[in-house]
Amino acid sequence: MSKEKIIEYSSWIIMLALLIWLVPVSRIREALVIFFIKQSITWIFGLLVVQLGLIIYPLRVFPNATNTSFTFEFWVYPIICIIFNLYYPFGESVISQIWHYTVYASVITAIEYIIEKYTLLIKYINWAWYWTWITLVLTFLASNMFYRWFFSL
Repeated sequence: MSKEKIIEYSSWIIMLALLIWLVPVSRIREALVIFFIKQSITWIFGLLVVQLGLIIYPLRVFPNATNTSFTFEFWVYPIICIIFNLYYPFGESVISQIWHYTVYASVITAIEYIIEKYTLLIKYINWAWYWTWITLVLTFLASNMFYRWFFSL
């Protein structure tokens, strides 16, 4: 089995385990709203960067369905976004909130950068790690704003 398949399958299993472990039953409705809003956002950004030739995904789960990475755009990022929003430090200091954004965006960016360097799952064409970081912060911000608006937080 290739390292790419191991990463893909592991991502599905790890994210499912995180969902079960970190999302309380009482907050499933919130998790679903966050999941679908993040999927909507990543669908637009994912297609845009691929169509503009900024990133390519040489190996994909559904190569004939979409040119984006189904695993990362439609499963991994949305689940991480659920955790980001459900554990967001509402009511805490601005520094704490900025730290929350910074840690989540930085960890994901670092993992993506390693995957980009050592696998065929993603290749930057006219892209750089800092664009990933910026788009993550912006999509986390958009999802958080929608989440707070939707649930009147």
